[in-house]
Amino acid sequence: MKMTSIKMKKKLEEQFNRDEWKTIFDKDQDTFRVEWKHSGQGVTISLPGVISKWENRKDEAVDELVSHITEALKIMNEEQTLEGKENQIFPVIRSGSFPTESNDGVPLVYTEHTAETRVYYALDLGKSYRLVDEEMMKRENWEYERIREVAMFNVRRLPTDMKQDEVAGNTFYFLSTNDGYDASRILNEALIEEMKAKIEGELAIGVPHQDVIIFADIRNKVGYDVLAQMMMQFFAEGRIPITSLPFLYEGDQLEPIFILAQKKREDDKE
Repeated sequence: MKMTSIKMKKKLEEQFNRDEWKTIFDKDQDTFRVEWKHSGQGVTISLPGVISKWENRKDEAVDELVSHITEALKIMNEEQTLEGKENQIFPVIRSGSFPTESNDGVPLVYTEHTAETRVYYALDLGKSYRLVDEEMMKRENWEYERIREVAMFNVRRLPTDMKQDEVAGNTFYFLSTNDGYDASRILNEALIEEMKAKIEGELAIGVPHQDVIIFADIRNKVGYDVLAQMMMQFFAEGRIPITSLPFLYEGDQLEPIFILAQKKREDDKE
């Protein structure tokens, strides 16, 4: 069965059929929105993205999406506080195109990171989280620097156990705990320095989506090709994609790199 936007819209309408919510289908934008009737707060999703995931995982993907949206709507209807929850504040990595305001137009608290990424700050709520915005910060008289320092301290406490794989003389390390902050480990400077000391070639780091971070010990040109393929695959499969570009770690800086795999193969033939 070929899934269309209209069919997916009907499937989602059945899942979100509650008296307190309303659903909105925007045919021109090909989006589907669920929101609280009394406040207008809600979540908008792109239907082509949902269909793509459905084609790979069928109803499992839809069930997972519904669960996340339901939890997000629940959180929107509750007033969250920062005080006393210092150990629940974490940084999250997002793409440079990620919105800088909430759906209600409130500026989110964030830090510029690289040309490809930004760092936002999340209050962990168990099954989900709430991104910290400026209204929340001001309401509780928190300073930006306090939020940043608490979040960075917490990310350094997260486990860093990794799986390892060898491909054509290159070593790849994968960390994927699915705690929502796997990519955030890129902000753990001690971890990066530890990996830098361990590798023999060049250190490349990838955060293709929220739930994985890849460290690569690149020792030859094939390693770049393999890393590029990994990044594209993970980026396409991730629930919250970040960037398909890996970073080289040089001189305490993260620099995005474009890997032209075909060009490298041609160079190798010369």
